[in-house]
Amino acid sequence: MERYPHGHHQSVLRAHGWRTASNSAAYLLTALKSDMHILDVGCGPGSITTDLATKVPHGKVVGLEPTAEPLEEARRLAAARHVGNVSFEVGDARTLPFPDQTFDIVHMHQVLQYLNPVDRTKALREMRRVAKPGGLVAVREADQGTITFYPEINGLRDFVGLYCKVARANGGEPDAGRRLHAWVNEAGFAKSDVTATAGTYCYNTPEERDWWSNVWSDRILHSPWAKSVLEGGHATQSDLDRLAEAWRTWGATEDGWYGIMHGEVLCRIR
Repeated sequence: MERYPHGHHQSVLRAHGWRTASNSAAYLLTALKSDMHILDVGCGPGSITTDLATKVPHGKVVGLEPTAEPLEEARRLAAARHVGNVSFEVGDARTLPFPDQTFDIVHMHQVLQYLNPVDRTKALREMRRVAKPGGLVAVREADQGTITFYPEINGLRDFVGLYCKVARANGGEPDAGRRLHAWVNEAGFAKSDVTATAGTYCYNTPEERDWWSNVWSDRILHSPWAKSVLEGGHATQSDLDRLAEAWRTWGATEDGWYGIMHGEVLCRIR
């Protein structure tokens, strides 16, 4: 599987660590029961994973990540929150290291957009394989083409264009959200078993703007994504400096507002 293009720089972990079950998996929460076993594929620093574990106190949650780098942070978070029914493992979404029909829910957040079509289909079929009959496969993906911001700070639209260009050059699909329902159908889930919805992230308070703008200005300049942009010839260092400054300018704008849509699917297992 391709290496995650953003890596696990602290700016990336800050962004991922903000995510919770409530703000990133609300479409799934009403389906949870206290004794469920859940697999979280591509768990990163474990904030959603650990949050899900608190909602199934008599069950168990396993977070799976292709590299060990973010799992130390995930284990620290679970320990700090005194959550004992969660564990973390290294594994590949294309060949999940679990027997058939192991989990009541198999969850994935913001992973498929980084995979090529072959690996994407493999991952979805593996998720279905390890889900129990009567269970669910739950997936949420961002759609970069829906990003909206105010005001139109010079450079932010250029950033979105560059992000999408680099994502596609790496074999991914940044407009994943609008395609997600079609991808699960292509992977073999019947349309009648799929419920497709949409969710959003929105940042507009001074605290949210400060946090989000600094996350992205740091990622643009210091994360492995920046290195891949430069090595791939997609932009120059001066381009990246300009885009990082655009994010900081937006973050300091009193009326700044940012929103992005996400596609969501709940796939019932027969």
